[in-house]
Amino acid sequence: MKPLTSTPPKRQKAAGAKSTSMPSKASGERSEDWLTQLSQELIKAPEGGDKASEQAEPDESPKGPQKAGLVAIVGRPNVGKSTLMNALVGQKISITSSKAQTTRHRITGIRNEGQTQLIFVDTPGFQTHHNNALNRSLNKTVLGAVSDVDLILFVLEAGHFYPGDAKVLSLLKSNCPVILVANKIDHITHKEELMPWLKEMQDKHGFEALFPMSAKNAKDVARLIKLCDTHLPEQAWWYNNDELTDRSERFLASEIIREKLFRLTGDELPYTSTVIIDRFEEEAGKTVSRMVKIAATIVVEREGHKAMVIGEKGEKLKRMGTEARHELEHLMQAKVFLELWVKVRSGWADDEARVRSFGYE
Repeated sequence: MKPLTSTPPKRQKAAGAKSTSMPSKASGERSEDWLTQLSQELIKAPEGGDKASEQAEPDESPKGPQKAGLVAIVGRPNVGKSTLMNALVGQKISITSSKAQTTRHRITGIRNEGQTQLIFVDTPGFQTHHNNALNRSLNKTVLGAVSDVDLILFVLEAGHFYPGDAKVLSLLKSNCPVILVANKIDHITHKEELMPWLKEMQDKHGFEALFPMSAKNAKDVARLIKLCDTHLPEQAWWYNNDELTDRSERFLASEIIREKLFRLTGDELPYTSTVIIDRFEEEAGKTVSRMVKIAATIVVEREGHKAMVIGEKGEKLKRMGTEARHELEHLMQAKVFLELWVKVRSGWADDEARVRSFGYE
């Protein structure tokens, strides 16, 4: 998980990339064959099925020229972008929570399939409410992510299209191919009922493909990877074969602690809470090959929030630390010592300077 230090080469357009699922809007085709075929596939789709953690068998692609490209994952908050990102990469690198606005940074995850390197970019959900400094920073991150990629995955909750979805769709440029990913299809009992909705979605934008799926189904994930492959240009890989992300372990530590914070406090704690890594030190252990010492501060906006995070007799904070430490040890393959502190910084989310000092763009 070493961070990328070299500058990526200039991107090239995929030669002759075409959708195998949908006619493009520019072609003017309006055959209903795609709708019939997609309907049949949806009806045959298995209920539940393989979990994304049970990774699909790798594709034995024939040898040939290398391909590489950037694929942005965008959508409003809580449509499953981070879950999809982790499934596409094959390992957890982006935190998940039922709480809106869990992802706050541009997270890059790398998946190598045959001769193709897919570089996925998970983005914060685009915010249309709470116009504070933090949300302006998050929206800037989204706009930056979609401005220079080879392909965009526009993630929706299958069967729904809210004003927040419409806002994100309006930001997508017409010169970049977009695949509509209708996620959480496992929540729909009668999948053929999606057909009118899918046709309505196609009329809104003219997507390269409509892709109903569940990010928890490994077969769906494998099919989506193959579809993304067709839109990426021939060029040398940007990353080494063993790299999963360009983010540092220090950054991932802060994200995992923040995930535990939100999971254990639920809707009680405002989303403006954040985590700062004060110290990250690595040394050789006496009984283990690697030892990492981490000190982190959870920043909240009110004294009442601080008490909520600490919990009765410190039990909640202790549980956060234990769960985060176990996950970090698995991720880093190291013995981890973790210290957690809680501090109040009133109004930090609306202070441009403090938002930047906490690591946001």
